[in-house]
Amino acid sequence: MILVTGAGGAVGSALLEILRTAGQPVRAAYHAQRDVDQAAAAGLDAVRIDLGRPATLPPALRDADAVFLVGAMGPDQTRHELNLVEAATAAGVSRVVKLSVWRADEELTPIARLHRPAEAALQESGLRWTFLRPNFYMQNFSRQFAASIRSAGRFAQPRADAPISFVDVRDIARVAAHVLTTDGHDGRVHAITGPEALTYDDAAGVLSQVLDTPVRFVGLSDADARAAMLERGLPAFHADALIEVSRAYRDGGAETVTTTVRDLTGREPTTFEQFVRDHRSAFV
Repeated sequence: MILVTGAGGAVGSALLEILRTAGQPVRAAYHAQRDVDQAAAAGLDAVRIDLGRPATLPPALRDADAVFLVGAMGPDQTRHELNLVEAATAAGVSRVVKLSVWRADEELTPIARLHRPAEAALQESGLRWTFLRPNFYMQNFSRQFAASIRSAGRFAQPRADAPISFVDVRDIARVAAHVLTTDGHDGRVHAITGPEALTYDDAAGVLSQVLDTPVRFVGLSDADARAAMLERGLPAFHADALIEVSRAYRDGGAETVTTTVRDLTGREPTTFEQFVRDHRSAFV
């Protein structure tokens, strides 16, 4: 039995589908009761958990052999993930696969510093652990930028000229499914990327070609980018963290391309062009 936390998120939902299709016993953990009810109605073993309330964790962990750990980004993320590590240890769970972030061990960004304590706790817990450290998600384009691409043929981010090896969430889920259901990954860290590194201008070019309409990238000052994020309703904590991530990789550091997806799943990672084709309806 595999417990998937963050089951309503981008990676968690994709992972659930893969595991269910493979006939793997899986339990989906959600924060909202309505999501639990919907999943249960669809035939899933679904539970409600609140990582901030440790008492909700033992029932979800009952009979679980492995856990896919995803904590929602926020000021309390570290404490929440540590709660799960402690509960999993007490419940006798065998393995925890943690979804982390690019170069988390170096703690270059606020987001990395949220993840790293849970990684360290797992390393000291006696549990079998594996860390997945994906680079920037391609789905950020379809979720965060699609509206402005549709309405204005543009997307804006803090100014950045360096390439990034964007990765499709579906490939992250495929790697996670492989790690959770096969041996040989204990104590390993898997850095996950797409097949190429692109600048935002490169990405705009691919979008223009596939959508057959001009799309351009607008590089904003950090102050203007932060103001735009706040105007869209993003909490200040998230906006500040994203600005710091942009600063960390503005001139390089996110361009490395790994072979993790191919090595572990046996299939080539999704190109950005294919991602745009698959998600075309979001952009037009």
